Amino acid sequence: MKLIIQIPCYNEAQTLEIALNDLPKHIDGIDEIEYLIINDGSSDDTVEVAKRWGVNYVVNLRRNKGLAYGFMAGLDACLRNGADIIVNTDADNQYVAEDIELIVRPIIEGKSDIVIGARPIDETAHFSATKKLLQHFGSWVVQKASNSDIPDAPSGFRAYSREAAMRINVTNDYTYTLETIVQAGRNRIAQTSVPIRTNGELRPSRLFNSMMGYVKKSMITILRAYMMYEPLKTFTIIAIPPTIVGLIVIIRYLAYVVMGNSAGHIQSLILGCTLIIMGFMALTTGLIGDLIAKNRKLLEDIEYHTRKMDYDGVKNKEENTMD
Repeated sequence: MKLIIQIPCYNEAQTLEIALNDLPKHIDGIDEIEYLIINDGSSDDTVEVAKRWGVNYVVNLRRNKGLAYGFMAGLDACLRNGADIIVNTDADNQYVAEDIELIVRPIIEGKSDIVIGARPIDETAHFSATKKLLQHFGSWVVQKASNSDIPDAPSGFRAYSREAAMRINVTNDYTYTLETIVQAGRNRIAQTSVPIRTNGELRPSRLFNSMMGYVKKSMITILRAYMMYEPLKTFTIIAIPPTIVGLIVIIRYLAYVVMGNSAGHIQSLILGCTLIIMGFMALTTGLIGDLIAKNRKLLEDIEYHTRKMDYDGVKNKEENTMD
């Protein structure tokens, strides 16, 4: 069984070697461990540091394309190079590398396909009280959207089985962490979480410039991911308020009609009809979205089988060559 540890990098020359030095060289149940970095358009010596250390693979992106794109490029490279398990960690040494054994163990034992490391958020000294609160709130929202119990959704310290990695699709340009949990939960891919440790902060996070900016982008990402997999439920919820209000307004108008005092209340009829039409349009959008979601599911299945033939064909060829 081969494990490939991937590290997304963007100008990480100062911290990358520290992170690489801590990576495990042996894990019980793993026959081979290899290392891969995704150079996301770095302008410093990140690649030179990685090559000098001896990483097995370097995925080079000519310009910075963001964490989500880099993550998917890394998965592609890991699968093409025969990974049975893929671990994603950070170049700033945020996570304790010894805990890689903890997050791959459920996959080795066949208990899960995705394992996410849960950081000790409340005990992390460099997290402000506001950040801790937002981390908990964001994870709660993701739990509801994904129908899962992952306590630390933004954690980038995670492991994927080969099967799970071939089913992952990230469509947003911001981050893979939230969307992949929602996707796995809605597609019923087995995912779990294990407690992990963190190291001291070597540099500030580059994922966001401000707390409010991070919250805004994260909520949009969660909402988009949820709407992709539950469009009918989403738009039905949107349709209910205007429909109810519209019915109340029309009933009120009809009451005036029965009492023979409808003059001057025609605006209520217009408002009520408008609100009901808005509700009907929202419900219709949900129905159309549901049909699109079903087609999306079919396309995901086709893409999975295409990937499986592609990646497994490469892996089988390599194994036959070794034999």
